[in-house]
Amino acid sequence: MVEDFRLRSVAAAAYGPAALFGLSEGAVLPVVALSAIDRGANTPTAALIAALLGVGSLAANIPAGMLATRFGERRSMLLATAVMVAGVLTCLVDLGRGTASLLLYGVGILLIGAASAVYSLARQSYLTEIVPAHMRARALSTLGGSMRVGVFLGPFAGAVAMQFAGLPGAYYVSLAAIVAAGALVFRMPDLEVTAVDRADASAVTTRGMLRQRWRVYATLGVGILLLSAIRQTRQTVVPLWAAHLGLSPTTSSIIYGVAGAIDALTFYPAGKVMDRHGRRWVAVPATLVLGVSFVVMPFTGGAVSLAVAAMVMGFGNGIGSGIVMTLGADVSPRAGRPTHIGIWNELADIGSGVGPLILSAVTALAGLGAGIVASGLVGFAAAGALWRWIPRTRPDG
Repeated sequence: MVEDFRLRSVAAAAYGPAALFGLSEGAVLPVVALSAIDRGANTPTAALIAALLGVGSLAANIPAGMLATRFGERRSMLLATAVMVAGVLTCLVDLGRGTASLLLYGVGILLIGAASAVYSLARQSYLTEIVPAHMRARALSTLGGSMRVGVFLGPFAGAVAMQFAGLPGAYYVSLAAIVAAGALVFRMPDLEVTAVDRADASAVTTRGMLRQRWRVYATLGVGILLLSAIRQTRQTVVPLWAAHLGLSPTTSSIIYGVAGAIDALTFYPAGKVMDRHGRRWVAVPATLVLGVSFVVMPFTGGAVSLAVAAMVMGFGNGIGSGIVMTLGADVSPRAGRPTHIGIWNELADIGSGVGPLILSAVTALAGLGAGIVASGLVGFAAAGALWRWIPRTRPDG
């Protein structure tokens, strides 16, 4: 009962804003490339503008840690909300088909990516501080699951709005969701920080954190990088292989959606297992299942078999919900925790950028099937790294 009470007590403060922020992002993600093309971009330019989401996140991770360390997690989330609103409003400004309109739209997407990084770090640090260590995995898995539910529902809400308002409808949904998230964050209590804790945190620098904890980043951090690589690639391989099989876009979307539903529904049990039996019991199976799903996918020959492989992929990713945040919290120091999490998230984002590059490079050299299998091997490498370097001892906070 104590555990249930504790989780319920932070639901509105942590999980409500996370779901709404995910809804805001999810509404925009499917229409980024389409909006760029509507402003006159060709396909490569549209892809480049879509990549600015990741660029914004990469650029903001380290400053986000410094920001949360200096001003606190709640204020950082409010700032991220304001930046997200500014980014969405900038995307809504349509100057017609031309370079100026594309540049302005690109700035909006960059702001959305940066806001996502700041918000993600601040909410992770906030929840790590207020939840006891023995419930950390459940709390952070639920946080990741809440975000995924929002991202899953966002495209549907955006699609409904676009029936009435065209492409801008998706941005209206995003704007409404992020304003609602900001209202919930505004009502959150600030973390209690003593003068000693504040003085210790102010003395922490990114360079000092790297010097102090480089072994963690060079070992377990590599496992997180590899895990993030295969996770990011999974979003690409299903539609690519569906197109390779000649399936219709509608069929491909249904398969992707079913896999996403399984992904979004499997987060809480995994967190419970991690808290009771240890992080390896989830981290290693999750990466192994992801790797197997990649390796078998090139052997699928139709919609049904591809759907099964995609569902296995969704299950593997879903049971690993929150693992990056949980491990980052486990190995974080109390003083300067946001700075550490910023570095941790930077490693994860680098992996997210590397994964699709591996798929693209191997596909160019040996074909799509070989590229997917090579990406699966990244999952097996991640499993080995996590098995080797996840700490054996239980976190003490």
